[in-house]
Amino acid sequence: MSRLCEEIDGRVKAFLERVLGLDPRIEGDWPYIWIDATYLKVRRGGRIVSVAVIIAVGVNGDGRREVLGMEVGTSEAEPIWTEFLRTLTRRGLRGVKLVVSDAHEGIKAAVGKVLNATWQRCRVHFARNVLAHAGKSGRRVVSAFIATAFAQETAEAASIQWRAVADQIRQKVPKLAGIMDEAEHDVLAYMTFPREHRAKLHSTDEMDKRIRVSGGILGMRRRPRGEARRIGCKRRRAAQGWPAGLRRLRTAHGQEGRARSLRRSAARGLGRLSCLRRC
Repeated sequence: MSRLCEEIDGRVKAFLERVLGLDPRIEGDWPYIWIDATYLKVRRGGRIVSVAVIIAVGVNGDGRREVLGMEVGTSEAEPIWTEFLRTLTRRGLRGVKLVVSDAHEGIKAAVGKVLNATWQRCRVHFARNVLAHAGKSGRRVVSAFIATAFAQETAEAASIQWRAVADQIRQKVPKLAGIMDEAEHDVLAYMTFPREHRAKLHSTDEMDKRIRVSGGILGMRRRPRGEARRIGCKRRRAAQGWPAGLRRLRTAHGQEGRARSLRRSAARGLGRLSCLRRC
């Protein structure tokens, strides 16, 4: 069993530390990357402690999606994110144009220091934060209103619609409108990229689900090294099963249909704006 674990550890380590520029399957630029973390409970020194599992996934110019790196750390502090991203650049990460993540301050600071790329705030995380201020009865209406900005064709049109929605709800929910004002550029950053890519560029939600599945519920029975082995194996297998990334994005026709649906939903919600509670 020990020899088997050592062999697995060697394969996982080789996968996670491979030089990106030397692997013919994944060489070249990586214009889009998603980074996220989750906390798992592991056994350390006879005690149960929480550790942060940090993962980066990227898509290269050929549309191939790969797990670029993973690390188990003590927290999501800025120094840890900074060192993680610097490790990726030393291994050959280059050409990054957009980084998608949640609004963790450590991630934002590290991206600005190391990658000099545009940062996209995850739309799903933003929606959870902003809808908490809408009241239970008003969440569906506010969600439909905000979605009309995402349904626009251009970045300029999206910004105009975003501000119009914020102004429309400002009197009823001023705190929510203020949050929208502050988050506009970060949430709509992906709109400046090719339209056919946008469906996958605005959120880390799919990545969140994969991390949770990898982590499972048995983490607290394992040591950090074992946890890294288990998740690393799952990420290695997942990477082998991802033949393409951007090529599987929604077609423009599908996006147009969704845009029409969002506009109809918002129109139906106009008459219900009065149900929002003042925050």
